[in-house]
Amino acid sequence: MNRRAFVSQGVGLAAATLVRATIGIRGVWSLTPSSVGPHGVPKQAETPTLTIGYEESGPPSGFPIILLHGFPDDVRAYDDISPPLGKAGYRVLVPYLRGYGPTRFRDAAAPRMAEQAAIAQDLIDFADALHIARFAVVGYDWGGRAASVVEALHPDRVRAAVLVGGNTIQNTVSPPPPGDPEGERALWYQWYFNTERGRAGLTANRRGICRLLWETWSPGWHFSDEVFNRTAASFDNPDFVDLVIHSYRHRLGSAPGDPRFLETEKQLAQDPRIRVPVFVLYGANDGVRKPPSASVDQALCTSLVSREVVSGAGHFLVREKPEAVSSAMLKLLIDVR
Repeated sequence: MNRRAFVSQGVGLAAATLVRATIGIRGVWSLTPSSVGPHGVPKQAETPTLTIGYEESGPPSGFPIILLHGFPDDVRAYDDISPPLGKAGYRVLVPYLRGYGPTRFRDAAAPRMAEQAAIAQDLIDFADALHIARFAVVGYDWGGRAASVVEALHPDRVRAAVLVGGNTIQNTVSPPPPGDPEGERALWYQWYFNTERGRAGLTANRRGICRLLWETWSPGWHFSDEVFNRTAASFDNPDFVDLVIHSYRHRLGSAPGDPRFLETEKQLAQDPRIRVPVFVLYGANDGVRKPPSASVDQALCTSLVSREVVSGAGHFLVREKPEAVSSAMLKLLIDVR
């Protein structure tokens, strides 16, 4: 398979003002002192589809680790994970996924789609744009699924991975039947986003909905308004609503996917195994999905190195227990060459 496809500088900052941090495509990304990370203004990587905003830390010559955030979140999720990785000598790259922060589609007319195969392709394209042949990856939620797809279909690109939430590759060809009532209730937002009322609600109340998800998915995490607002600025991306709606509709068969990824989605529907060395982490109090039995991870990840259910953490484990994530990756990279 062609590794460039599954299917066939920084910008100026005027303090405390809004500045254009993209190339003029569908809106302005607001950079205020509260939204800029510890590494300054995001850099940009040009891929065939996107202009990806990303942050970088650690020595440029270090082995690269790519950190992928989920929904609804952004690169701020890794503010306490990047420093120990960089201090250990690794090059740390944290991109904004499509639909978040300064990341933009290069073609204003391109369909706004966010199926798993597309986001996974973004990861490959991002690495290619930076001339990175092989990397380690941490991911959760949307980012964890994208990492899982790349690990399953492009094992030559990935040295090791920390998957928060495990292997969450979806079968979008034949979506699964309904689960138990408690599990279905936890996924209320997915059913909501599959209605036009849900689209209208997300458009009008994106911050309120996303904050509610933070509160219910990690019920023991007591974050401040400042912490939430620093990330919520990323939800003002002009493509955020379209991409969120497409993601949750496509996985349930309610929206078509990108034709370029049809064969990839068919491959993923065959439940491919991950053969890359993996460290799996779960939050014990995840309000979206309870940790499965260890046998599930052993079956899905044939090179499973370790598995840990972290007490005192929920869905946003990367924010709640960052030391568990950074230490898992550091241990993994020592063991895996």
